[in-house]
Amino acid sequence: MKAVPSWLSYSVYRILMFAVPLAVLLMLSIVWWLSAIVAALIGLCLSYIFLRKPREKVALDLYTARHPSAEIVHPDAESEDAAIDRAADAAAASAEAADAAGRATTTPTASAAPAPTVASAPAAQAATTAPAATAVSAVSEREGSAQ
Repeated sequence: MKAVPSWLSYSVYRILMFAVPLAVLLMLSIVWWLSAIVAALIGLCLSYIFLRKPREKVALDLYTARHPSAEIVHPDAESEDAAIDRAADAAAASAEAADAAGRATTTPTASAAPAPTVASAPAAQAATTAPAATAVSAVSEREGSAQ
């Protein structure tokens, strides 16, 4: 005989832990909505205390269902991968052939751009100090005209 699934037994236990207190409270002539709230709280507490192992088993079953240990392989996956590999190899071969043909027909040409020049140290120093000298002479002229 096949075993009962853990989710089914857990669900039945949870329903019983709600239904039995609800029936008792209704037999005691307590208002129905208050009986339902109290029965829900009692069922929650009882299931939390007494149904730890079934709850963990259901959680583990859900986890294994959502995260299978082996990857699911599509029946056509191997043939599709082989076709992709063949297409990639053909593209690489045609690119190599085009590159080889392009190299055979073109010759390297000399660059028409002049080589960059490096400024000499005295010229570079004069370029950096020229604005400062101009500023000093402007200040001197203002001081001389103010006197």
